[in-house]
Amino acid sequence: MNTSSTPTALGSMRLCFYGAGSMAEAIVRGLIGQELTAPSNIGMLNRSNAERLTELNERYGVVTAGDDAAKLDMVRNADIIFLAPKPKDAAGVLEQLRDVLSPNQLIVSVIAGLSIRTIEQLLGRPMAIVRTMPNTSSTIGLGATGISYSESVTQEQRTMSEAMFQAVGLTAVVDEPLLDVVTGVSGSGPAYIYYMMESMIAGGVKLGLTAEAARELTVQTVLGAAEMVRITGEQPADLRRKVTSPNGTTQAALETLDAHQFSTGVERAVARAAERAGELGADIERSALK
Repeated sequence: MNTSSTPTALGSMRLCFYGAGSMAEAIVRGLIGQELTAPSNIGMLNRSNAERLTELNERYGVVTAGDDAAKLDMVRNADIIFLAPKPKDAAGVLEQLRDVLSPNQLIVSVIAGLSIRTIEQLLGRPMAIVRTMPNTSSTIGLGATGISYSESVTQEQRTMSEAMFQAVGLTAVVDEPLLDVVTGVSGSGPAYIYYMMESMIAGGVKLGLTAEAARELTVQTVLGAAEMVRITGEQPADLRRKVTSPNGTTQAALETLDAHQFSTGVERAVARAAERAGELGADIERSALK
């Protein structure tokens, strides 16, 4: 199936979100905003927060389910099920759905750390499973999502899955073991940038700028730098060299960062986040399959 036919195909399907947190809302907002489907085709449920479901119904017009029977019916009748519970609840949710799901349904997991193999073990059979690693920038349509597929996912389902996550940003299809690396780079990545922005703002304030001015200058600088890389297509290293005059202010600043092992620290942070993702996944799997 080609990309141009995806909105039409998706628009005729029923979607169910098991979990109604910020990431589920981001995806729903993207799907509706990009007109890939109608609110009436989207069902949302969670374990017990009825107020949250009412809020989402009023905000987007999606269908919600309250009692357990209605929840299971919503899942049973869906073509695509998004698994978006909290990681600690994942095993219980999958066990609850084990006898409800059917082989023709597509499962899209946004549960951090939970492998396709474990999902299939908890469901008791192989299924068409799309495992994803989005980040929080998806909430404003600028997300970055890593995607991996189980062997049962068809080409049509792949195309449709990528279209859904492209509604909240860009997608990168990777082999499943590399999703931990995606976590280290883009899943946790926004926090690295926020941390640097905190320090830039603090540095400006210490030298006399108002907090408001330091914030505005920092935000625009980060936004502009990201857009320069995106629009020009140049490598960050090349752009860095272009703005670094010999013996100038930028060189002095970069030498100071090097003295504090800035580059090494960032690389180690990415590696540690990826490693921690693997550890968390292993913890979930041990508790789920014990």
